[in-house]
Amino acid sequence: MRIPPQFAEFWDTFARAAGGVAAERFYEAFAFGDSATLANELAELVLRGTKQATAGSLWAFEAEGKALLAPGALSIVTNWAQKPLCVIETKSVEVLPFRKVSALFAATEGEGDGSLSFWREAHRQYFTRECARLGREFTEDMPVVCEVFAMVYRAAEGAA
Repeated sequence: MRIPPQFAEFWDTFARAAGGVAAERFYEAFAFGDSATLANELAELVLRGTKQATAGSLWAFEAEGKALLAPGALSIVTNWAQKPLCVIETKSVEVLPFRKVSALFAATEGEGDGSLSFWREAHRQYFTRECARLGREFTEDMPVVCEVFAMVYRAAEGAA
């Protein structure tokens, strides 16, 4: 995937800081969630080191024609206004039914109180909204893409 022009300078700064990074490792630039509040809150958790995983609907990947992530993929995390904040590297990816997502994964995702019950409720709400946009219906068996990542670069404080 090509690095979008509005993120090229950020990517180049990251690549220089990392001692060189192949552009082929770029996967996407994205904001978490489906609202400004959620996107900015989750990005802040990544910047704090609390959030080290994320979950997405396999159906959304399919609807958008996106290939699944693979270990080593690099993505730019933005806030809702598309300001680049950091680069994350995919460490592992597993596709599971919603009901089989583990407490360990929920804790690694780092949202709310870190519990599986919080994860299930928050993601049930999110996936229900997402499924409605896709013309699907949420079920406990829907396939969820569970990605564990590491933040490998962070924009300098005050950087644009």
